[in-house]
Amino acid sequence: MKPLALLRPLSFSSSPSHLFHLPKPLPHNHRGFRISCSSLESKPIKGEGAASKPEYKPGVLDDLFLSLFRNKLVKEVGWDSEKPGFDGLIEVANRLMMKGRTNSDTREATVRILISLFPPFLLDLYRMLISPIGGGKVAAMMVARVTALTCQWLMGTCTVNSVDLPDGTSCRSGVFVERCKYLEESKCVGICINTCKLPTQTFFKDYMGVPLLMEPNFSDYSCQFKFGVLAPLPEDDISLKEPCLEICPNATRRREITRDMALPQCPKA
Repeated sequence: MKPLALLRPLSFSSSPSHLFHLPKPLPHNHRGFRISCSSLESKPIKGEGAASKPEYKPGVLDDLFLSLFRNKLVKEVGWDSEKPGFDGLIEVANRLMMKGRTNSDTREATVRILISLFPPFLLDLYRMLISPIGGGKVAAMMVARVTALTCQWLMGTCTVNSVDLPDGTSCRSGVFVERCKYLEESKCVGICINTCKLPTQTFFKDYMGVPLLMEPNFSDYSCQFKFGVLAPLPEDDISLKEPCLEICPNATRRREITRDMALPQCPKA
């Protein structure tokens, strides 16, 4: 999960309240938004060879974030994997895909999971009080920073960067994911689209008042978040027209059944 590509915040109903507070409106000098993520950043472990697959050493709060998010996912699905950690999370995400009768069901379930991570009224307060400040740029920069700080357990190394906004300006409201762990481990375009990208875009726009466009790259597994940029209509979104990954387990099963190697689109996208 573009989504569940997803803000992956704390489940504040079951975590200490001091870990989150509504930020005060910022002064006109926006230099305060310069990002320093080193304290919570997952560090890559260097492999012996250049071709070694990068692995990420869990940060201070990574295990807590994973556990909280997985618990919410399990509650929605009604099933849990016997595998521990991230591998188990991926299995539960696959079960979420299989549970939904349609892709819309899966996306709606993911949005419910994201909403459940916040205490009552917090999203409404953010949308009403924070999102309008500075034409929406302040809220966009804030959620970009929080995403980079709290979601590396799910996506891997990511950094805040500048993106071009619809009004012709640019600001540091982007998050670049170097190689999305969630996409790489799930190996499925459909899981990326329906449990991450689309529901995450919907959640930020409808419940936090912050437009978001997520641009996953299915060739190198990178992903660009653009907070403050409205996502295109589904028919104009090139991500939704991507073919199955060669390693997609769902596509592999389909090929075995149909003997059809020319699959123009992921069966779940």
